[in-house]
Amino acid sequence: MTFKRTHFYWAGALLIVAAGVFAWTQRGQAVDMVRVAQGPMVQSVVTSGRIDSVARMDIASQTTARIDSILVREGDTVQAGQVLVRLQGDEAAANLKLAQAAMNEAQARLRQLKTVQVPVSLQQLAQARSASVQAERELSRAQDLLKQGFISQSRLDDAMRLAQSAQAQVLAASAQAQGNQAGGAEATAAQARLEQAAANAAAAATRLNSLSLRAPVAANVISRSADPGDTAQAGRVILTLVSGAETRIQTSVDEKNLKYIRLGQSARANADAYPEQPFPATLITIAPAVDALRGTVDLKLRVDKALEFLRPDMTVSVEIITAQVPDALMLSTDALRRDASGAAFVLVERDGRAARSDVTLGLQGIGTTQVLKGLAVGDRVILPTTTAAPGDKVRQKSEPVARGNAQPIPGLTQ
Repeated sequence: MTFKRTHFYWAGALLIVAAGVFAWTQRGQAVDMVRVAQGPMVQSVVTSGRIDSVARMDIASQTTARIDSILVREGDTVQAGQVLVRLQGDEAAANLKLAQAAMNEAQARLRQLKTVQVPVSLQQLAQARSASVQAERELSRAQDLLKQGFISQSRLDDAMRLAQSAQAQVLAASAQAQGNQAGGAEATAAQARLEQAAANAAAAATRLNSLSLRAPVAANVISRSADPGDTAQAGRVILTLVSGAETRIQTSVDEKNLKYIRLGQSARANADAYPEQPFPATLITIAPAVDALRGTVDLKLRVDKALEFLRPDMTVSVEIITAQVPDALMLSTDALRRDASGAAFVLVERDGRAARSDVTLGLQGIGTTQVLKGLAVGDRVILPTTTAAPGDKVRQKSEPVARGNAQPIPGLTQ
């Protein structure tokens, strides 16, 4: 009786163990899973940059000169044409007076030519012609008298020389009169001397004017690097101005993000000094070349609205919106798999077993990918952290986690 009861106990124990092993094998492989979520998804490129002004102007001298006065300081608002800096100009002023005197002299000579020399030369020409006519008459009379024997040959020769001399005087007077007339040599030379003197005077005036440095447009003074009494060097910046016509952001992104960037894309920006005041911007320039040393592409964005708190060279964070979907299916990028051909697929849990599902992908983000086809909201996708294969029994290791819209990382897409 005792022997039979012992066998009964062993049989019961073995039955319990067998049932436990069977139950254990039916549980399937424990795997990590994530759920497919649905909601708004934004793809963006995040970077940092600096506030830039369209019109940033450096005020510098064109020559070496002592600074007499600087009429503005940092933060001042100036108007177009306003004198900002005066340089020592005594020598330039004297040169201008000298050039103006030379121009006045040239003008006087030209007036003298027109009012005095032209009439005088015309009168001299008339007199020379009259004397030539009289000499020709005397020559003709002498020739007649020689034929009649009343005078000698020497008298005729004298009359001939006088006639020739009178004709030469006519030619000289005519040349003088033509030279004094408009278009003549004397008139042209006098006009050229006047133009040369006027050019010298204009150059001297420009030189003197260049010693008064003016604002080219209405702007704000952001820096001053000299004081009265200093010596201004040619090309050395004295003041820096920026105009308030338009504010831009200068930034760059990694070249791998170039495929996401398009002109006209909107962006959100935050100044590091005012993180609670975000403002909109628009992408307006993409550099045509990649910086080979940094592997980046330079961008420029226009701030859509003028903001008083923005300052030149201020550091800002920029998020360029490259794409957005209001109601997207989102899956953790970690759950995606690729076959030998590179096609995307996932292992999804179907009735306790792993099943392959080919997927079509959309927006790519940091940790999140949009699924266009192949999955539905709430599907549990097996992460490739186990050796589960299609057809295997699987069970959830822990509560599925819905992943989507991870926080953007500078320089990468979200």
